[in-house]
Amino acid sequence: MSNTYPRSFSHIGISVPDLDAAVKFYTEVLGWYLIMQPTEIVEEDTPIGEMCTDVFGAGWGSFRIAHLSTGDRIGVELFQFTNQENPKDNFEYWKTGIFHFCVQDPNVEELAEKIVAAGGKKRMKAPRYYYPGEKPYRMIYMEDPFGNILEIYSHSYELHYASGAYN
Repeated sequence: MSNTYPRSFSHIGISVPDLDAAVKFYTEVLGWYLIMQPTEIVEEDTPIGEMCTDVFGAGWGSFRIAHLSTGDRIGVELFQFTNQENPKDNFEYWKTGIFHFCVQDPNVEELAEKIVAAGGKKRMKAPRYYYPGEKPYRMIYMEDPFGNILEIYSHSYELHYASGAYN
């Protein structure tokens, strides 16, 4: 019988159409640390090339990647593939898969405006309160300048949900 315990979150990979612009956005707007400069990975007979062929299959050619880290040491891999396609609608939340990620900032409104000023957009008119008049927990859905969906929470995930069911 195996032990079940909560695993830590290591990293997330995000595809973007312009790696340099994405590194600039995520470091300057969200304050994430660049821990590995943008690098080109080529389909060839090297350990990294072979590993990528295992993942993507033969014929992937090349891509660019940069590695960042959040304030709580979660890794963020930014990928720019040569055959990059921007979907018409990147918010198909009803389909299986990850449809957003969330960052935490006590000043939800200020970060939302910074994202808009950097070319992103709000997916909601304004932040909403989880417990209006009762607790200061706020959230808003946003889009980065590349169409990726992100959410901003004012407080930790645990605090948002420890109060129980939605009212």
